[in-house]
Amino acid sequence: MPDHRTIREHRHLRFLGTLLHDPNLWHLNRRSASGAFAVGLFTAWIPIPFQMLVAAIGAILFRVNLPLSAALVWITNPLTMPPMFYFAYLVGGWVLGGVSVDHIAFEPSVRWLTTELVLIWQPFLLGCLILGTTSAAAGYLAIRGLWRLHLVNYYRRRKQRRLLKRHE
Repeated sequence: MPDHRTIREHRHLRFLGTLLHDPNLWHLNRRSASGAFAVGLFTAWIPIPFQMLVAAIGAILFRVNLPLSAALVWITNPLTMPPMFYFAYLVGGWVLGGVSVDHIAFEPSVRWLTTELVLIWQPFLLGCLILGTTSAAAGYLAIRGLWRLHLVNYYRRRKQRRLLKRHE
């Protein structure tokens, strides 16, 4: 992780003032890590450029680990974005009542954006919202559960070591 002092003192980030001074933005604990997963996974499903900036703002607002939130948006990268967003469209179409994908022929052009995207934006954005919310909740709960499981196992092993030392 980058040094938090360097980031706080960066000339382009000074406008954030004391917002970057919250220790939860830079430390890993159960709350900040699980919240960072929720923010990062939700943001990964938002179909916009500069997702890392949105995740960083979300991390600051919710006071969760900023580097982890920003890094998690890279789940959507040039290789994973097409299948993920296609799946989002399918989920949104299913929720809206069987929107068909047979008529869509993708081509990377402005003409396609102005004609075809107008037809598919509602199921696409609904699917992104549903999958973003579901991913955020699942990531949050999974990290909380894994962290708790780790602590329970740690204390159990510690207790066993103490018992072994008493019997020696």
